[in-house]
Amino acid sequence: MAVALLALTVAPRASAQAPIGILSLGVRHSTLKNTARPMGELKSLVDSLDVQIAAAAKLGRTSEIRRLYAHAATVLARRPWTPEAEFASSLISRTDRQVADPARRWSMRVEQIYAPTIQLDRPLVARATLRQRAAGSPPSEPMAVVKQLGAFDGVPRDLRDTPFTLEADLHDVVDGSYVVAVELLDSARTLGTTTLSIVVRTGLEASIARLEAAAAKAPEPVRSDLLFPVDRLRNVNLNRIALGTFNPARDFAAAESLLVAANARKDPWSGRTGDLKQHYLLEAAAEVMPYRVYVPKGYTPAKPLPLIIALHGLGATEDSFFDQYGRRLPALAEERGYILAAPLGYRVDGGYGVALGGPSGDPAASRARALSEQDVMQVLQSVRSRYKVDDRRVYLMGHSMGAIGTWAIAAKTPSQWTALGVFSGFGLASTAKTIGGIPQFVVHGDADPTVPVGGSRVMVAALKSVGADVQYLEVPGGDHSNVVEPNFAAMFDFFDRHATRPIVKP
Repeated sequence: MAVALLALTVAPRASAQAPIGILSLGVRHSTLKNTARPMGELKSLVDSLDVQIAAAAKLGRTSEIRRLYAHAATVLARRPWTPEAEFASSLISRTDRQVADPARRWSMRVEQIYAPTIQLDRPLVARATLRQRAAGSPPSEPMAVVKQLGAFDGVPRDLRDTPFTLEADLHDVVDGSYVVAVELLDSARTLGTTTLSIVVRTGLEASIARLEAAAAKAPEPVRSDLLFPVDRLRNVNLNRIALGTFNPARDFAAAESLLVAANARKDPWSGRTGDLKQHYLLEAAAEVMPYRVYVPKGYTPAKPLPLIIALHGLGATEDSFFDQYGRRLPALAEERGYILAAPLGYRVDGGYGVALGGPSGDPAASRARALSEQDVMQVLQSVRSRYKVDDRRVYLMGHSMGAIGTWAIAAKTPSQWTALGVFSGFGLASTAKTIGGIPQFVVHGDADPTVPVGGSRVMVAALKSVGADVQYLEVPGGDHSNVVEPNFAAMFDFFDRHATRPIVKP
């Protein structure tokens, strides 16, 4: 799972638009329990909450699950679960335009995802501010107030029935990323603060119009490269995905930079190497999907190169293997002469086809899992169509959820892969015979609080029982994430030694 996700060790402040997924909350909950190791009354309370979470999950009551997880996170952090804390965790903010053109008046809503038990005898007061973090400042430092958006009385006590709507004039706000913070008070008593990230971008609607006009004339895959920020913005505004899944300033600028080549009917990627963000249309989802690819600087179509498909952990994106882990993976791809490609996997918690948790029988989750797996395989196809890939040397790797997905996808498509790299994951021992012909490099820390090391131990034992070529590194004292980057070079060494795809029966 993503390092940033695992750093969340207390109940989060109420935040919004597309809130953190139930699966991610469950992983954080397990990690907190394994780290805090509650005893006595605290353990009894957490066990009771676990029973209630399981009951709510069977009924698909996700808002109740969120309340219970917030309760558990608070007490595991040794903080009191007060009526005010419960009220605060019920709050959520939403808007129809999370990326705002300041030429238009902007609005947002403060809502609740469940009914808290707090007794409120009068209407509430809301204080709203626009805030921004200073460049380079640590997350612990308070954000500066850029603009007072107003104080409002008569706010309804039940925000599920009657959400509070706030309108703001942003014409004097410079382009950038901001947070709208709305504090709710019962007289002088602060009940909670809900925050909403927004991006202000001048000329947004004109940019959308230019990109859509150019895309209408462009062939695939350039059409998808042009439309990606437009399509992603639509899904953010529809509350389908979180704003953090793309960077509006970067992605609109990148799409605009392709306009000259696209209008001239030229391939904008011809001859480009290095770190690139590309896109394609996932037809089953009717969405444009991003993936990140590293092409070694010496690449030429005359010489096929080996390819690694890298699957990120829960809560991360296609950028994680490029921007995190010390940026070591793309550096090694350049050094060793590999093309490296990282898909999003449809959603940050897609699971690559694996049912990892969450409400049982949820059709939306089942659809996301299927699309996540499709995304991986279509990125493989897209990279092959754009670059000369050595088909004898195609590798699959992943960390955490990505490691789980690596073993699962390999079991469904064993003939596709030359070798696997698996970091801090688990698999189904029943698939060992299917993937036993694929050489595998496996790493796990024996102190992993998120995905217990037993998952790798069982899988490795099953693989060895069928004669698989497995190199297993179990790191004494290693946790969920610190075992990954230090062993990337060893994984490349393993891949280099396995340069011919084995014959595997599908």
